[in-house]
Amino acid sequence: MNNSKYRGVVVPMVTPVTQDGRLDVEAVERIIEFFADNKVAPLLMGTTGEGNSVSQQDGQLMVETAVKAANGRILVYAGLTGNCFTEQVRQAEVYTALGADVIVATLPTYYALTDEQMYEYYRTLADCITGPLMLYNILATTHMSIPVDVVRRLADHPNIVGLKDSERDLERMAQCIEIARGRDDFAYFCGWAAQSAHSLELGGNGIVPSTGNYVPEMFRQLFDAAVRGDMQEANRLQDETNEIAKIYQKDRTLGQSLTALKVMMQTKGLCEPWMLMPLTRLSAAEEKAIIEKIK
Repeated sequence: MNNSKYRGVVVPMVTPVTQDGRLDVEAVERIIEFFADNKVAPLLMGTTGEGNSVSQQDGQLMVETAVKAANGRILVYAGLTGNCFTEQVRQAEVYTALGADVIVATLPTYYALTDEQMYEYYRTLADCITGPLMLYNILATTHMSIPVDVVRRLADHPNIVGLKDSERDLERMAQCIEIARGRDDFAYFCGWAAQSAHSLELGGNGIVPSTGNYVPEMFRQLFDAAVRGDMQEANRLQDETNEIAKIYQKDRTLGQSLTALKVMMQTKGLCEPWMLMPLTRLSAAEEKAIIEKIK
């Protein structure tokens, strides 16, 4: 693990909304307080946060609310999605002005992109924004993978500070961690929660587990155990959190799993399980079954 300032547990935070689709500001404050108490940072409007479905207005309100609630105790990572480059640059600048510490951007997804187009997109974005930029690779939703060679080239850009990689490929993980090894200006974050402990053992800087919305303390303990070299403890926590993840993920689509996760969070008084269109709540019977499993 290098000495990058970007490290630790970054939870891809759910976006809490009301029944009519408005941002639930009080729930944002509660979740940020919950995260700060457990020394984990939020990634706002990532995949778990329904980033593509959040309006520009609510995105700005979410960043503003989260930054105020965090009050300098934890970093705030802001997700950037979309297909219009000029709007992305404008939104990134607004988020940075509101106090977001890092912009985390996925690839635009309407067109299949060549390797060179991916490189140019991130290079130009990094040139155009004032805040630090982190690459976000997630094959499951963008249907494209940022090649390791492109990551390697982009790692040398002075305004690109890391990679959050959610691709389920162990060989790729090792190669990307190797890019970050020995340099303090580029960090590797594992977005494949089930491999959190393994990625840290290989030398990764941080982990981005969606289950951290429900049990942030367990992932903080997992990270701390891995850093001090206690892999037995880290792997024990890995197994336990994997079992918790199954409660909301097993036999569900990604979209269904997100509302199931909110059901679990509701049992802790954090938010309600309303979703932004096109996603919807589960049936009352399914929600009840999840609550029973937790008990």
